[in-house]
Amino acid sequence: MKINFKDKKALIRVDFNVPLDKEYNITDDTRIREALPTIKHILEQGGAAILMSHLGRPLEKLNSDGSINRQKFTLQHLVKHLRKKLRTKIHFADDCIGKVAVRKAAALKPGEVLLLENTRFYHEEEGGDEGFSKKLAALGDVYVNDAFGTAHRAHASTTVVARFFDKNSKTFGFLMEREIENATRAMKNPEKPVTCVTGGSKVSDKIMLLEKFLGYADNILIGGAMAYTFFLAKKGAVGNSLVEADKLKTAKEFLKKAKDTGVKVLLPRDSVCGDKFAADASVQVCASNQIPDGWMGLDIGPAAAKSFASVIRKSKTVIWNGPMGVFEMPAFANGTKVVAKACASATKKGAFTMVGGGDSVAAVNQLKLAKKVSFVSTGGGAMLEFLEGKELPGIKAITGKHSQ
Repeated sequence: MKINFKDKKALIRVDFNVPLDKEYNITDDTRIREALPTIKHILEQGGAAILMSHLGRPLEKLNSDGSINRQKFTLQHLVKHLRKKLRTKIHFADDCIGKVAVRKAAALKPGEVLLLENTRFYHEEEGGDEGFSKKLAALGDVYVNDAFGTAHRAHASTTVVARFFDKNSKTFGFLMEREIENATRAMKNPEKPVTCVTGGSKVSDKIMLLEKFLGYADNILIGGAMAYTFFLAKKGAVGNSLVEADKLKTAKEFLKKAKDTGVKVLLPRDSVCGDKFAADASVQVCASNQIPDGWMGLDIGPAAAKSFASVIRKSKTVIWNGPMGVFEMPAFANGTKVVAKACASATKKGAFTMVGGGDSVAAVNQLKLAKKVSFVSTGGGAMLEFLEGKELPGIKAITGKHSQ
């Protein structure tokens, strides 16, 4: 970070959109932990930190009387955990703008932290409202964006607020810097062979990413439900598997482009199939293009997992976005686990491996492999759009230029 924070109040956009259980305990504090180096650096330099974040989608899940469910979506649930992690005075403002926020920000001393209330309690946040952004900006002397997970959104606290700080008073936090650096490394002059692994449910969600991969990948491995749209496009029998019938032409065209450009596309040769979409489904392994009626592919099969792992282990650069199956159901989690372990194995042999996307990240975390791959991205949608080559508003707001 280029700013000296001594005696400055740093307005920091963090991504504290963490999962909570029914008692509002944090079940995965990864996003908080990833933000700590930036916050600690500012405090150690003699600055104060004013943290702003969203939590969930409170305006989409209102109480029956139309009011905001503040108990469910308040950031106050995070205060105790922050105190434990930062070991300093943590103040909480029950609003992110207004008199209370202004008063508490003004009284903040060097080395202290103020956590503002959920920015998404206001429609103006997601609307990128300039007036709302100006009120947020007035709380701090400098602005730090360390929320890569929201960098693809032109929201008030992630993008528009930066307009109210000159170029010497706004910067990326350490997490944002690492996200940009690692994603750029994976895409610009990566060491070959490059293998891109993608999964998830829909071709429509990933087709732009797949098209981008054609520009620099040697191998593209496709798992998840999206694989069955490709099999159907090739006249295979996919039973009751999830497919996008309107994307068959898109799938065919992609496979032709890959062949023309010399990129090897691997679809799973077999699948673990269930007779229903449920954890207690009956299970059988089928050839992925010969799935019987009444059955659906819910994970890549053992032969596919073995071949995917073999390709990954021989690669020098691996980008993985999306699960190979319904990872949250034990019967259909093996393919994702095998890919995760293969990524760790490739890393140990010197490959650069980057994992992004919620379920992929959950897999490496659950298997305790997060430290055995090169980089785990905190941004699902943001990483996807960055890899697709799109302009990310949260990055442009700081640099003034395209994200890549």
